[in-house]
Amino acid sequence: MHIASSSASAAAGEPYVALGDSYASGVGTRSYIDDGTTCKRSPLAYASLISAAKGYSLNFRACSGARVPDVTNNQISALSTSTKFVTISIGGNDAGFVDVVTECALPAWASDCPGAVAGAQNYIRNTLPGSLGNLYSQISSRAPGAKVVVVGYPKLFMGEDCNAGTYFSPEDEALLNDTAVLLNDTTASRASAAGFTYVNPISRFTGHAVCDDVEWVNGLSSPIEESYHANAAGHRDGFTPLVSPPLTGAATATSPAVIADAEAAGPAQAAKQRTYAARDRHIEPEVFQPPSRELLEKLADERGVDLDAWLATH
Repeated sequence: MHIASSSASAAAGEPYVALGDSYASGVGTRSYIDDGTTCKRSPLAYASLISAAKGYSLNFRACSGARVPDVTNNQISALSTSTKFVTISIGGNDAGFVDVVTECALPAWASDCPGAVAGAQNYIRNTLPGSLGNLYSQISSRAPGAKVVVVGYPKLFMGEDCNAGTYFSPEDEALLNDTAVLLNDTTASRASAAGFTYVNPISRFTGHAVCDDVEWVNGLSSPIEESYHANAAGHRDGFTPLVSPPLTGAATATSPAVIADAEAAGPAQAAKQRTYAARDRHIEPEVFQPPSRELLEKLADERGVDLDAWLATH
């Protein structure tokens, strides 16, 4: 029998609202609650694991595909003066990061990875700070007594691409990683200005990127929407130990019993999120698109490339 810890019992029922995008909802873990949306909220996401370990009352509003306006218009209505804990990861979709990864996955002769990265970085530098500042201000107003932890993004790559069907060069990967760093730095600055705690997962995920011996981030996957997101191990061993100390005051142990409790809470969480389903259904997940043969043929024809000869050597 699993007995709740004294700290969890003392905190039982304290309201925790998880906000954000697919990195917050748990896309990549391959296990999702049935809440009538395409938000892909996972019982294996760090928000679920922390709330199960601590006995918090979770309102899991994070949704795959969410951008800052979706959080502002749809998610923060779950906050109130009684909210004790808030986590949020947002900004990647606003910068079009999935489209950038899609562009950079093409062969060098077919893509403009530097141009796509430059566009995203321009948005992050010039537009995102104001959007985040406004959002964080609204979170503070709605939940003035809450502990708010802003969660950044890991680097996806560590210099290699072992996935058949994608063509990331080391230079492409460096550009994408630089964009993650810029996004994190920008987010951290706005979080600090709002009086929130910011946590950066880059160091913790180092050695666990796509194609590393122990991946915490999926590479090209089936189904495709699992690609380039933290997997179950990434949430359990990467995000949860990183987020839980500043959020709760202590590290969260993700024991098998805690994972079982999180999974058991899934149906109740699904029922809670169905009350928001009408406002969530307009949010469309941002999904990586791998290079298709048809697209490569079209681009090769436009650029005068012998595709068959090129594929024979790559």
